Amino acid sequence: MRGYFGIGVEGISKAMNVGSLFRTAHAFNASFVFTVNANYERTDGGKSDTSDAPGHIPFYSFPDIASMVLPHDCSLVGVELTDQSIELPSFRHPPQAAYVMGPERGELSPEMTAKCEFAVKIPTQFCVNVGVAGAIVMYDRITSLGQFPRRPISPGGPTEPMPEHVFGDPKIRRKMEKFRDTPPLEEEG
Repeated sequence: MRGYFGIGVEGISKAMNVGSLFRTAHAFNASFVFTVNANYERTDGGKSDTSDAPGHIPFYSFPDIASMVLPHDCSLVGVELTDQSIELPSFRHPPQAAYVMGPERGELSPEMTAKCEFAVKIPTQFCVNVGVAGAIVMYDRITSLGQFPRRPISPGGPTEPMPEHVFGDPKIRRKMEKFRDTPPLEEEG
């Protein structure tokens, strides 16, 4: 799968929840994990993060929103159960994304919400645990952007293999030669 993603939390206070989220992010091959204004000690989070995710993928601890830095062209996606949020099954994930979850018994701050390019919600009747919500978002990302065969119409596994990737025709490059600063190479005959 092309692109990358990271996942993090804002204002969370329960290290075990963060540890669980980070372990799941590691399992889903996240590129990085982060906290913003959070009370998180790796030793406490390690009780639920048995994979030691911050020891294997980059971990960033931002003291506040102003200090939060994301990679260039990385879309920040808030995960929040609000009327304005896009329902997750209808959301097209950006190729480069960072997902941010709010605190237990709370929501993303207005400042964080303003920083988000998108806000998504899991279509549930009430909020679920931050680790569960993160797992659902990451699973949705890999199933919608991943390299998996289409689901069959009837119950069961896929009946058709994934089509083989077809590389573009090299002649497409020639169409772009008029935009080059250097003259095209001579073709051998």
